Amino acid sequence: MANIVMTNESKAPAKLDGSLVQRVFAFLAKLQADDTSPGLHIEPLKGAVDRRVRTGRVDLNHRAVLFRVDPKEGGTTYVYLGTWKHDVANGIAERAVLQVNPVNGILEGVVAETVEVPAAEPERPAAEPKQAQGFLAAAGFGLGDLTDRLGLDASLARRALAAADDFELTDIAADAVEWQADALIELGSGTSIDDIREKYRFPDAPVDTTADEDDRIIEALTRPASRMQFTYIEGSDELRRVIEGGDFAAWRVFLHPEQREYAEKDYSGPFRLFGGAGTGKTVVAIHRARNLLARNPAARIVLTTFNKTLAKNLETDLRALDPGIEIAKRPGDRGIYVAGLDKLANDIVRQADDIGPAIEAVLGVRTEIPVARTRQDQVWRDLVQTIDSGLEPRLASAWFLETEYTSVVLANKITTVEQYARVARAGRGVRLSRQQRLAIWKLVAAYRRRSRMDETLGFAEILAIASEYLRQRASAVADHVIVDEAQDLHATHWLMLRALVAEGPNDLFIAEDSHQRIYGQPVVLARLGIKIVGRSRRLTLNYRTTAQNLAFAVGVLSGADYHDLEEGKETAHEYRSARTGPIPELLACESAAAELEAVAGRINEWLDDPAVEPSTIAVLTRGLGDRGQLVRALAERGISARVLDDNPALPGHVQVLTMHRAKGMEFSRVILAGIDEAHVPAKAGFAGVPEEEVNEARLRERSLLYVAASRARDQVIVTWSGRRSELLG
Repeated sequence: MANIVMTNESKAPAKLDGSLVQRVFAFLAKLQADDTSPGLHIEPLKGAVDRRVRTGRVDLNHRAVLFRVDPKEGGTTYVYLGTWKHDVANGIAERAVLQVNPVNGILEGVVAETVEVPAAEPERPAAEPKQAQGFLAAAGFGLGDLTDRLGLDASLARRALAAADDFELTDIAADAVEWQADALIELGSGTSIDDIREKYRFPDAPVDTTADEDDRIIEALTRPASRMQFTYIEGSDELRRVIEGGDFAAWRVFLHPEQREYAEKDYSGPFRLFGGAGTGKTVVAIHRARNLLARNPAARIVLTTFNKTLAKNLETDLRALDPGIEIAKRPGDRGIYVAGLDKLANDIVRQADDIGPAIEAVLGVRTEIPVARTRQDQVWRDLVQTIDSGLEPRLASAWFLETEYTSVVLANKITTVEQYARVARAGRGVRLSRQQRLAIWKLVAAYRRRSRMDETLGFAEILAIASEYLRQRASAVADHVIVDEAQDLHATHWLMLRALVAEGPNDLFIAEDSHQRIYGQPVVLARLGIKIVGRSRRLTLNYRTTAQNLAFAVGVLSGADYHDLEEGKETAHEYRSARTGPIPELLACESAAAELEAVAGRINEWLDDPAVEPSTIAVLTRGLGDRGQLVRALAERGISARVLDDNPALPGHVQVLTMHRAKGMEFSRVILAGIDEAHVPAKAGFAGVPEEEVNEARLRERSLLYVAASRARDQVIVTWSGRRSELLG
């Protein structure tokens, strides 16, 4: 049985018609089972640069290009480069080379360009003009730094040194193999060569070039940077997934060395992975869940996130990565339990054997867990209007009371006014006198009475009860907990997460981006019993958006002061992209009607290209009302559009959704509509917010626009009528 190694170029078959994809899979499956089968027609190619090159017959018109590697131990391995029409495949095979980089030991698969020799010209006595110095050269990098210390190809290094700016450098990187492309982008963002060598796990000792070449190739396949371009395929099921999955599936398989380390490494306690939108935090979280289960099939793993929509995306991606993965039905079962945090808490209290003591500890009374959930915002508004608490208007707001109840009362299991009068309110922006606390407690007591009368409990109350039940139970429900989009979680979320798993190795894996916090209040993990203590790392390379779109999105954050879950100052200045594209367009319109015409016109331009699937186009709005209006307006202009809410995206229709709903999603083209001073920031976002916390509310609005702007892979259009939003700068 032969070993099969796929390369990133192997994504090409998925871009061809479906029947060819199936034939490629059939060919490789047969090759994996028996490479001596005569029907495969595995043949060397005369005149090929690399002696290992083979071609194989996929069908009468197409041939696969492969490298055959025969190490002294381990059996024959075929490295699959791709499938092309017969003559094209032969031309590629003649120039294809599989080699181990002598500087860093990374395996590289390259196809040399065909070079035409120009006709001889008369000698010119004048010297050639000196090559212009690029920004890398101006920063002190020389050719030897790039070739001798990093191992970059010399011709690529010369082009990089002549690049005028980082955008030109990114375009040059697009022609390079995987690790070289990313290394160039790292250089362009100011990363030192020593730091790049560390990130890509280059060996400290010189590469042994005297060993058998095929043996060196097999050894090189194990290096983290090699696995950015190559990966072993285990069995026909994984082969089918990679062949049929396309680009996004390939991104899950071919990880950056940093991403792979965080997905596989053991940690002595909670670990926090942070980074900007599109840097692969979710991909790492999914891989980590799969790897932990592969190590211990009996493990109980919880993979969770802020809400059910994001959780559905996690499960879909997890099943795409490994369709045979064991999904647990309940927390505490073996396998990977995937759910939003509210459902996780609800499942815990529903399967609890004796929940009474936990309810009493949190609420001060014993009661049943009702099915219905409290409409918290509405209840707080009703109580403020009907009860004379004596509280001044800036504190007598649904927003302030709800956050105070969650962050202070429930987080500290406060059941009496005496306890509330004494409790420390760390992290709350508003200071309270004793009289103010007494007035707030009057409303809290009324809120709890109303809930008992209505036979409801709020989501935050269920979370607090679940965490207290787990604490009293003193027996972990999970062996590992992985949480995505962690920046949006509040105190009771974290209390439950900490109680789910015993403190120890690989207990909590936290993926977050504080710049994307669009819900709730910031928290400090150490105050909630989660000690990171140096186990925190950052991802900076964006794989989703172009450099131009990223620059626009990061620009939205400019001048704002963000802090992460460890109270550290958060910055976005090191984020960079692996792709380039068109500059985002900002379209000022004379009226709301003119703006609708502009949006429809741009969508029609995109749809004129038959290669553009309508469902990859999204129009994002700040509010629900604007969303519905846009769908109707587009329909009147002959564009089939659908509201995207809890429903999945429908092929054939442009997607219209709110900025909040776009969290965790990506599209090829995005229009941000209605980005004017009346809508962004939204006035409702500041309703009832005390003056001391207005800055935090402004950060949430800024973060929301950043989230929206970073959803696009290729192009961003921003429209408004009237005065443009202040957040656009």
